[in-house]
Amino acid sequence: MTVEPDRHWPAAMVNITNRCTLRCRHCFVFRDENPNDPQGEMDSETMIATLHELQQRHGIHLMLWMGGEPLLRPDVLRAGAEFFVQNTVTTNGTLDLIDLPRCTYVVSVDGPPELNDAVRGQGSFDKVMQTLSRLPDDFGPTVMCQCVVTRKNEDALEDLAELLLPTRAQGLTFSFYVPPKNDQSDLTWGTVERRDRAVREVMRLKQEYPDFIWNNGRSLELTLSENSKAVTDNCPSKRLVLPLYLEGDEFVTPFCCYGNDVDCDLCGAWVVFYLAAKIEQGHPLLRAAS
Repeated sequence: MTVEPDRHWPAAMVNITNRCTLRCRHCFVFRDENPNDPQGEMDSETMIATLHELQQRHGIHLMLWMGGEPLLRPDVLRAGAEFFVQNTVTTNGTLDLIDLPRCTYVVSVDGPPELNDAVRGQGSFDKVMQTLSRLPDDFGPTVMCQCVVTRKNEDALEDLAELLLPTRAQGLTFSFYVPPKNDQSDLTWGTVERRDRAVREVMRLKQEYPDFIWNNGRSLELTLSENSKAVTDNCPSKRLVLPLYLEGDEFVTPFCCYGNDVDCDLCGAWVVFYLAAKIEQGHPLLRAAS
C-alpha cells in the first residue's frame, strides 16, 4: 500500500471483506469476478492494527466501513470503531445490525420489492424490512437507508420512500448510479443530461418529505448536468477520502472509491456531491483539508 506518509485525510473508506451475502448487479466489487472465497483474506488482528496505525498517522476523523458485507466481520467493526470519532457502516441489510459507538448505519435498498430484488437478489427487500423490524428499542446507532438510483428504478422513488417511512429507518438518501466506462446496461442513462430527470425527482421528494429525505439540497443542484462536470473534474472525494481496498492480505488504494474503471463524467455518487456542497458551505474540517 502506497499512501503519502504525512498527508492528512479527514475521512477514509475501507472494504474489510470482499465476501458478501448478495451479489448486486451494480456492485463494483463483483464487477469482474466472484470474490467470495475468503482464502488469503487479511486476518482480523492485522487489519485492526493496520487501521489503528493509519488513523494515528493520517488523523482520520470518519471511517466508512464497507465490503462486500462488513457485518460478516463483526470483530473488526467492534474493535475498529473505537479508533474513530465517527463511523459509518454500509450494509445490505441481510444481517442483524450490531450496536457500535458513534455510528451511522446506511442500509442499501433500491426500490420496492420487485425492483430492488431484480438488482440485489430475490427476497433481499424482505430481509431488509425484517432487519429493520428487529432493531431493539435502545439501539444506539443512527439507522438510515440509501437507494442507488438507476434508469430502472427512477420512477419508483416515492414508492420506496412511502414503504420506508413506517419503519425504524430514520432517513433516506439517494445516490445516483456510478457506471464503469462503456457501460451498456439498462441501469445507466448514458449521459448526465438524461439523468437530470431522476435528479429533479429526488429534488421534488426532498421538498415533499423534508424530514425523511436526507440529501443535501445544494448537493442535488450540483448533480444536475449544468454543474456536475465542474465537480467531477475536481473530485472532492479523491482529495478528502482515503480509499482502502482489500486485496488478499493487504490494502491497496484504487483510483476511486468506486473502483479503477469508473466513468467519472457520469458519476452521481452521493459522497462526491455531498462533499462538494459542504466545501461550498464552508465546513471547517473539509475546507482546511481541501
